[in-house]
Amino acid sequence: MAVADLLLIGIGIIVILFLLSGLRIVKEYERGVIFRLGRLVGARGPGLFYVIPMLEAMQIVDLRTVTYDVPSQEVVTKDNVTVRVNAVVYYRVIEPEKAVTEVFDYRFATAQIAQTTLRSVIGQAELDELLSEREKLNVRLQQIIDEATNPWGIKVSAVEIKDVELPKEMQRAMAMQAEAERERRAKIIRADGEFQSAMKLKDAAEILAESRGAMLLRILQTMNEISNAQNTTIVFPIPIEILEYFKQTKN
Repeated sequence: MAVADLLLIGIGIIVILFLLSGLRIVKEYERGVIFRLGRLVGARGPGLFYVIPMLEAMQIVDLRTVTYDVPSQEVVTKDNVTVRVNAVVYYRVIEPEKAVTEVFDYRFATAQIAQTTLRSVIGQAELDELLSEREKLNVRLQQIIDEATNPWGIKVSAVEIKDVELPKEMQRAMAMQAEAERERRAKIIRADGEFQSAMKLKDAAEILAESRGAMLLRILQTMNEISNAQNTTIVFPIPIEILEYFKQTKN
């Protein structure tokens, strides 16, 4: 009897452990996709629930946002410039059942879609667009990758182009272009300043021409400024009025 009782107790313990093995705990940011005899039952969680041992299997899916750093891709732009571009993709699983049943490895598949889409979109853009309209390209990348991964239950929230590496020859050419542009602007500003200065001098000359006394006062003021500078030589300009006086006397 003692041996039989011990055997029953052992069997009972095994049965209890077997039943307890079906208990599962899923965290708040996870979902457990349940398969019963190979057929999809659905996603469960978060919390504590029971999975029938040997009849049901569970696969955990993380619902948190994944940050995928796309490796640098060497791409030829539309205007035949070779650049190296890398980007970052933010995505998360919104339908765990599809992420498990529609694709073998949704992480790897999303990574491959991101790389090929980056190469395709950059190859259709010109270099100036890549440098100055990066936000526009980010939106286009996000839309294309999101449409491709939507059947897998994945939502791509954002795509950001991080860095664009140009060849050294192109960097030198762009530096020369920028320098020429700055020089052009400087010449335009200098010419505009001279034009405004000439216009002011013209206005001043017209005002002085209206009064002969004003011209004389201006000459005396200039002489006063020269004398304050402690110069030994003073150049005294002859007013035009004196020449007109001699001309009238001769006539």
